[in-house]
Amino acid sequence: MRVGLTGGIASGKSTVSDLLAGFGAVIVDSDKIAREVVEPGTPGLAAVVEEFGPSVLTETGELDRAKVGEIVFADEGARARLNAIVHPLVGARSAELEEAGRSAGKLVVNDIPLLVEAGYAPFFDEVIVVDVPVETQVERAVARGMTEADARSRISAQASREERLAVATYVIDNTGTLDDLRKRVREIYDSLA
Repeated sequence: MRVGLTGGIASGKSTVSDLLAGFGAVIVDSDKIAREVVEPGTPGLAAVVEEFGPSVLTETGELDRAKVGEIVFADEGARARLNAIVHPLVGARSAELEEAGRSAGKLVVNDIPLLVEAGYAPFFDEVIVVDVPVETQVERAVARGMTEADARSRISAQASREERLAVATYVIDNTGTLDDLRKRVREIYDSLA
């Protein structure tokens, strides 16, 4: 069984992911893997430098994410070229981690922030959506140090609540207490494991 986990910015998806891991699930975190595949010394970083030039490196030889962001968010073609390098590497590493988790008899959960936006929902048997109202997302993002304008901009750039809920087989309402959240995550874990 393939399980996906998603939620909008400041919805509490990372907390749900941590809780699932605490209950015994293997978490395949696409954001962490995307960073891993372009670490210094990897073929991924070499391919990015070959495509975009050495100006995308910091003085210490790491990927300068801010510089890459400037390039790819201003140019759709550049973004497509970056995705063509990184996405296959993330996919291959994710598959390795999924297989290792399954071989160990564990529930494997793919933590994919942009699962809906990327059109990945059909590739999963179950999709867990962490849900909160938009105003709650804004409040939480601002409490983390983001400006309200930036928070609203990021939220509007993501799938809507309705789009996420439309693909959900499990919904986690994360507007209650941490104990409420823990109980709901445990219910879902128990039904899937």
